[in-house]
Amino acid sequence: MGANESSAGNDRAPELHHYYSKFMKECPSGLLSLHEFKKLLDLQGLDPQGDAYIKRVFDIFDLNKDGFIDFLEFIAAINLVIRGKIDQKLKWYFKLYDADGNGCIDKKELLSIFSAIQAINGHTDLSAEEFTNIIFQKIDVNNDGELTLEEFITGVERHEDLMELITKSFDLSNVLKVIQNGRRHSI
Repeated sequence: MGANESSAGNDRAPELHHYYSKFMKECPSGLLSLHEFKKLLDLQGLDPQGDAYIKRVFDIFDLNKDGFIDFLEFIAAINLVIRGKIDQKLKWYFKLYDADGNGCIDKKELLSIFSAIQAINGHTDLSAEEFTNIIFQKIDVNNDGELTLEEFITGVERHEDLMELITKSFDLSNVLKVIQNGRRHSI
C-alpha cells in the first residue's frame, strides 16, 4: 500500500515543478502581486468583467490577505484546482461566488461571476441568466433567493447535471487552459 501512495504523489511532481519554475522565474521575490499573477497566467488585457473575476480568484488564493500570493498559497491553490476533491472544489467555488463574503450566494452574485467567466470562456450553451435560474430552481430548497454553503454543496452533489455544468463552466484549470491556449487568437 505504501508503494501506491508514493507513486500517486509522484504523478503530480512534474506539474508542480513546472509551476514552481514558472513562479520563481516570474517572481524571484517569492511574493506574487495581482499584476504578476496576471502576467504569470498570461492574463493581461482582459475586459473589466474578466479582470474582476481574476481579482476574485487572486483574493481567494491570498489566504493571509496581505495582497500577495506566496509560493505556498500558490501551490495550495494550484493543487486544489488540479487535484482537489469535489467538496473542496465546491467550497472554493462557493467562496468565489460569495462576492460580499456574507456566507450566502444570491442571484446577483452568481450572475455576475458567471458573466465574468463567460467573458473569459467565450462560448457556453446557456446565458448567464439561464444558468443562474437553473441553479436556484434546483437547489434553493427554502426558496429564499439565497444559497448557503450547505444548500450549495448538497444541491450540486445531488444533481449530476449541475455538477457537470459547474465543473465545466467554472473549473479553473479549464478556464486557465482556455485563456492560455490563445483565447487571444479567437475572433
